[in-house]
Amino acid sequence: MTPADRIEAAIPLMNLEERMKGLPPILDATCGARMMWFDKHNPLALFVDKKVVPPRMVGNGRNSRIFSVDPDMVVDFTNMPFDDNSFCLVVWDPPHLIRSGDKAYMTVKYGRLDEHWRDTLRLGFQECMRVLKPGGTLIFKWSEIQIDTADAIAAIGQEPLFGHKSGRKMNTHWMTFMKLHDELRTGES
Repeated sequence: MTPADRIEAAIPLMNLEERMKGLPPILDATCGARMMWFDKHNPLALFVDKKVVPPRMVGNGRNSRIFSVDPDMVVDFTNMPFDDNSFCLVVWDPPHLIRSGDKAYMTVKYGRLDEHWRDTLRLGFQECMRVLKPGGTLIFKWSEIQIDTADAIAAIGQEPLFGHKSGRKMNTHWMTFMKLHDELRTGES
């Protein structure tokens, strides 16, 4: 199913404004191989990533599998081409590695941050919040294998509303943010 077909299938679930834009209500800003998605072709989501990885075999024996990154659009999460207030929900799972080889599977799979990772995370968070509609939700997934979650939160400059640790070693953190309406942010009604 093509991205256009998926958007067309989701149209009955969108309001008129979203239909006019032609965008689904959900943005996965760093989709990678769409591993967190139950439906990897969910028509309610636009899947973007800054890289494309053609299908290739990874792993050995019983653990071998085909891996690919096939976004609907190639987009850098620090500079997205979408209008302000475009999505109801943004999912953001940025690279979390700073030390890994260029051809290492983890680098191919997740990407790698450079020495300016704090700026990259801050800019990425700001972009995700910019494209969220007021009242929209941002789900931020972070794996603290090489960078502590507290350091990632400090880099983005905003505390999450709530979150959850998961994974075998409890290194993966799922955090929730909300883009407040201006009146809620300032306390006015």
